Amino acid sequence: MPSTVRTTCNRDCPDACGIVAEVENGRILRIGGDPDHPVTRGFLCERTNRFLERQYDPDRVTTPLLRRNGGFVPVGWDEALDLAAERMLAFRAESGPASIFHYRSGGTLGVLKYACDYFFERFGPVTTKRGDICSGAGDAAQETDFGLEDSNDLFDLLNSRTIVLWGKNVFASSIHTLPVLREAKARGARLLFVDPVWNRTATLCDRILRPRPGGDFALAMGTARVLFEEERTDPEAPGYCDRFEAFRSLAFSRSVEEWAGRADVAPEELAGFAREYGEGPSAILVGWGMQRRANGSGTIRALDALGAISGNLGVPGGGVSFYFKRRGAFDTSFIGGLRAAPRSICEPLLGPEVLAAEDPPIRMVWVTAGNPVAMLPESETVARALETREFVVVVDSFLTDTARCADLFLPTTTMLEDDDLLGAYGHHYLANARPVVPPPPGVKTDLEILQALAPRVGLAEAMEGSARDWKKRFLRRAEAKGATLERLEEGPVLNPFVPKVLFEGRRFPTPSGRVNLIHHAPPEVDLPAPDYPLFLTSISTAKAQASQTTARFQDGPAEATVHPQAAPGLRDGDLARLETRAGSMTVRVLLDPRQRRDVVVVPKGGWRSAGRCANSLIRARTTDGGEGAAYYDEHARLVPLR
Repeated sequence: MPSTVRTTCNRDCPDACGIVAEVENGRILRIGGDPDHPVTRGFLCERTNRFLERQYDPDRVTTPLLRRNGGFVPVGWDEALDLAAERMLAFRAESGPASIFHYRSGGTLGVLKYACDYFFERFGPVTTKRGDICSGAGDAAQETDFGLEDSNDLFDLLNSRTIVLWGKNVFASSIHTLPVLREAKARGARLLFVDPVWNRTATLCDRILRPRPGGDFALAMGTARVLFEEERTDPEAPGYCDRFEAFRSLAFSRSVEEWAGRADVAPEELAGFAREYGEGPSAILVGWGMQRRANGSGTIRALDALGAISGNLGVPGGGVSFYFKRRGAFDTSFIGGLRAAPRSICEPLLGPEVLAAEDPPIRMVWVTAGNPVAMLPESETVARALETREFVVVVDSFLTDTARCADLFLPTTTMLEDDDLLGAYGHHYLANARPVVPPPPGVKTDLEILQALAPRVGLAEAMEGSARDWKKRFLRRAEAKGATLERLEEGPVLNPFVPKVLFEGRRFPTPSGRVNLIHHAPPEVDLPAPDYPLFLTSISTAKAQASQTTARFQDGPAEATVHPQAAPGLRDGDLARLETRAGSMTVRVLLDPRQRRDVVVVPKGGWRSAGRCANSLIRARTTDGGEGAAYYDEHARLVPLR
């Protein structure tokens, strides 16, 4: 008879879904959403529903691999770890610990992955990364404006009269918000959609605005001007906002028509949007795309300001929700992070900065939970940076684009074999992840790998303890508030440190205790020129979790979706070269008249090894705050293949 095991999805998605797995004779028969999880509500996204294809993919690697004579050969764990320890100790002795770079990303979001940071900090501390390719600009914006970034309770949206989905495609990236939005709409809420890219979320909404890429700041400022002109601002806002008059002056620095022109929307559409937003309580759900531009941090700050001046902060049904503080309940105080590191590498500039590092140069790289060659800008430079190091270790389950650059590959567990704790960045529930099945023989968790390495480098005592012991260590703060490991083992627990309404009473943890309003415009986003007339936009899809896909989803050219008038001489299904100033790749053209004429859309997560990696076409540049990646400022063209 099959048995049932509950666990939690640990992939880079806001929902951190509860999973119910049926297991028989050590094999998982099927998985589904946990009906008892308050957010998951019994269903999973398309990509997680197909996870068993990845779990039992024949391409999975289950033994350590060592590069010899230009290729990989299987080796035992003792040989692999002895070699890793030997090289680490030698580099530290010869060049200092800063010559070793530990890169950890978001391929899995389990809290126990912080133990990897702790290991390398105790060994060195070594060089680490700074900035954030996913959310760096938005993080910096909200921390600057509000003193912290978090959100009202997810279900507080049921108190909203107006909900703005600003650059947020809930069907692809936040599917468990959908039932809440539908319920809010059934209760009378109005849904507004803002996005330069047409996607399915538009079908859910009552008003749709399609600003030009990078035009969101202008749209927000035009909205602010309408709110001021029509006296739709909160009379008390000057009392809880710093630089209120300076922000007002910024909004009035251009007319509504001028702001609308810069956003490339009709002035009457902008004004109608502003009036509907002004009928609160109103919530803005902020997507992650618009802050991946040169003006990304300033854009999010403008949205924060809209929430502030309209009186939609600190009230039920309001808020500007960019992120839920998924790590806030966990105790990571014993890890110094950037404060302890002797040096850091900016994540969006990883390739150029690793190549340029001196005194000492980066001699070794250890990669945890990441595939930087596929997922970072300027993929070719990232690959060259890794291939020219003396020793690179990659911990993964598959030979990713990054693993192909490694000297040593160490196999680790999948989502359904991991033992960890999860927070979420789309709601406030904490959850436990337990192994549904044991891993294949020869496969270890990230924690077990470093615990096996630890005695070889003098860190046995620092890394000792079972996964359960480490969970309790990370839960020390939360346990005092009742979020114990025992309760989490029974089911998800609401983060005990967060209120249902953020900033209630209009109290903000900024130095002044008030909102810090933006008062200077961010840099302008360069518009495409005639020779490269399209904004290259590589976005998440419902089919794949970034680059974590099986090979069948990487077969053939990547699809490039454009408006028919943006692809003269091309028919639906034609092959073309997608070219930027950084590179080119072959694509299959899909014509979609719903798209803007200045955008070409390709899927996120394409593999370099399959010729589908859009990040190979994107130059490494940072945002105006937070050292995020300016992914969406690259200009492109389509050239027919005849």
